[in-house]
Amino acid sequence: MDFGLVLQTDPPASRVIELMQRAEANGFTHGWTFDSAVLWQEPFVIYSQILANTRTLTVGPMVTNPGTRTWEVTASTFATLNDMYGNRTVCGIGRGDSAMRVAGRKPNTLARISDAMKVIRALARGDEADLGGTVIKFPWVRPGAELPVWMAAYGPKALKMTGEEADGFILQLADLYLTEYMVKTVKDAAADAGRDPDDVKICVAAPAYITEDDSPEALAHARDQCRWFGGMVGNHVADLVTKYGEHSAAVPDELTDYIKAREGYDYAHHGRADNPDTAFVPDEIIDRFCLIGPAERHIEKLNALRALGVDQFAVYDMHDAQEVTIDAYGKKVIPGVNGQ
Repeated sequence: MDFGLVLQTDPPASRVIELMQRAEANGFTHGWTFDSAVLWQEPFVIYSQILANTRTLTVGPMVTNPGTRTWEVTASTFATLNDMYGNRTVCGIGRGDSAMRVAGRKPNTLARISDAMKVIRALARGDEADLGGTVIKFPWVRPGAELPVWMAAYGPKALKMTGEEADGFILQLADLYLTEYMVKTVKDAAADAGRDPDDVKICVAAPAYITEDDSPEALAHARDQCRWFGGMVGNHVADLVTKYGEHSAAVPDELTDYIKAREGYDYAHHGRADNPDTAFVPDEIIDRFCLIGPAERHIEKLNALRALGVDQFAVYDMHDAQEVTIDAYGKKVIPGVNGQ
């Protein structure tokens, strides 16, 4: 199993770079960041420095969207990084929950994401692409350039499109039941589209918090540090409930039931451990969606995720134990999962 580190691009950027270096030294293969231009610093500028200061780490957004940048600019940015540092980027893409809403726009439609994925992937590898009637091609992209495009999804239509069109699937939760359900949906859609299901990489992303023991005090602190994640996922779930209803065959109740007490959400605290808008998230959801507890618990759950077809686990490292988590994964968890 591959391992990724997910960070927000909070200033100073030097700390983001240092944590990515630390992750690579501990056996992580991927470095991801949020991409929301109003809330955090520009990630693509920071990617250049991460790539320059690491040897093999693959970097990318979790996730960008097709609404805040024109598609040829996105493709050119990735292609430039790949030309400078080798094919060491991946384009994670989604609806743009925070990026679009904090700028007063609605998240992107699936149709727009579909069109953008095709254009960005084609241009970044040096092929022609149609920008709504104007066909363009980057003359400077060298042979062998590649850009995998991985799509974040929860709902049935997005999962189906991921299987049909994306190079990878990003699932932002680590619940075993929901992972099995959604991975199967993606893989079945890939097979129905005539693709090899194994060609669609599966990345589960969730907070991980290592505790010294499984005492009630230690677990309570870990849950409080990760509670924000249930609120972040709840934004997407709320959209699904609006579209499909509270109880629908299209969306499992295991995903939607917990947001009944959700009252609102302030993006000023998005993805942060002190988010006051996530008090509605019960401990049960944190235990299901995240990885908390001693290293042995992490290894056990990661082995279960791998058995469900997960190729990468990406650690959301937004809490008060960033270095401790990276080091513990490098020393205990990654070797424990990969038999090293």
